[in-house]
Amino acid sequence: MWTIIEQIFPYAIIFTIPLLITALGGLFSERSGIVNIGLEGLMISGAFASALTVNFLQDKMQGSTILWIGLLVAAVVGILFSLLHAFASINLSADQVISGTAINMIAMALTVFLARNITGSGNIRITSGFTPFDVPILSKIPIIGDLLFTKTYATTWFILLVLIISAFILNKTKFGLRLKSCGEFPQAAQAAGINVVGIRYIGVMLSGALSGLGGGIIILTYAGEFTGSVSGLGFLALASLIFGQWRPLGILGATLFFGFASTIANVSQVIPELAVIPPIILKIFPYVVTLIALVIFSKSSQAPKAAGEPFDPGKR
Repeated sequence: MWTIIEQIFPYAIIFTIPLLITALGGLFSERSGIVNIGLEGLMISGAFASALTVNFLQDKMQGSTILWIGLLVAAVVGILFSLLHAFASINLSADQVISGTAINMIAMALTVFLARNITGSGNIRITSGFTPFDVPILSKIPIIGDLLFTKTYATTWFILLVLIISAFILNKTKFGLRLKSCGEFPQAAQAAGINVVGIRYIGVMLSGALSGLGGGIIILTYAGEFTGSVSGLGFLALASLIFGQWRPLGILGATLFFGFASTIANVSQVIPELAVIPPIILKIFPYVVTLIALVIFSKSSQAPKAAGEPFDPGKR
């Protein structure tokens, strides 16, 4: 059993990181009061942008610089896509679920259309991504070193830093408290002089940037090719947000749980102990686990009170 865990754990972290950063994006949006089920579409747009950028630059530049540029472009494109959702949800008071669904559909169709026109196949391949490495000294620690500090990516440590910064911003800064107040009692927040519309725009834009980053990380770490899909990881990130009770550390635990489930489904055939299980069972395993987790924790979920409710700044 320990051998299986030791084999799976490094891969589980790799699958967890895109889920974690995307769920954090959803956290900022929903804490501001805007439900964002368009995380899948935002991830797809980021994956497309990073793949296209790195594919274009890889013959002109060398080193990891182009990979970080690809992630930056992915975040920017994610912001641009999220503005569509923000405008529809905030300015037009549209149904936020329908708006998020539209983002998913638009992102998938538009990116595949552009990829086909650019490459002729609909896929965009990159020749090199981030290289996994063992953390010096820490990887030599018995047990923990093999689990946490081997086969890691630079993006893993970057995203964990973003997690810490996000937790600090949400819980220890004026902006974080204002963001949460807009998702709980927007009328009271406006009465206190807070620009609810502006804060909600920022929340949705942060969700776009972080979700786009999540899509880019998938391409530049373990995927290596844009195919028009992120295999439903945006919806798993949304489930992780609910499962984690809209809290940064809760989201970390939830995404690690779903990261393990996804890892079992994706690397089972190279682990002898798991290869005996029918592949179809392992493929559906992450989604079955997601449904079970949501059923168990749905009654105790504590979503922001005003999440999904349109806000009219003209009303008092």
